[in-house]
Amino acid sequence: MDCFDLMVEEHRNIKRMLAVIRRYCKKILTGEDVRYEDFYKIIDFIRNYADRYHHGKEEQLLFVKMVEELGPIAEKLVKYGMNVEHDLGRLFVQDLEAAVGRVLEGDMDARLDVIANAISYTHLLNRHIDKEDGVVYKYAEKNLSKETLDWLEQECLVFEQRAGEDKTREKYLALLNELESSLSQAGSGC
Repeated sequence: MDCFDLMVEEHRNIKRMLAVIRRYCKKILTGEDVRYEDFYKIIDFIRNYADRYHHGKEEQLLFVKMVEELGPIAEKLVKYGMNVEHDLGRLFVQDLEAAVGRVLEGDMDARLDVIANAISYTHLLNRHIDKEDGVVYKYAEKNLSKETLDWLEQECLVFEQRAGEDKTREKYLALLNELESSLSQAGSGC
């Protein structure tokens, strides 16, 4: 297993969910029936697959080693770039969850907040993922020592084993497939 290949694969899965989010928002915008409860499933995926599982590897393993070993350039990239974007994504998700709750309580004006926060999250994460795949991971692979890269591989394996114990990956990929299938069966035309 290559830690960077695994994280790029996780990015592909996250981008699939971003496409699902956009399709749900389009349904809201075009006045189609929307199961707002499905946004809670989306939020669950974001918090547990994208954030805890995927960002966990970055924040607890990769970024720490980059800052330790690569100095001020990596520190700026991580502290003022990647981590800030992770936190901004968490804010959008928190506000999305609140807006969904308001819609389910009957506040139809909150649909605008659902769309605004969901789409803001998709824009942020699409750009963020492109930066990580195209710059951050390549910079780390090229500049971290062989010992550090070997350490990352080992720690990534341990992280995966822990996630495998609670079937995180399988659970959230099944959820992603369920939401994609639901949208296809609904003939969303998106």
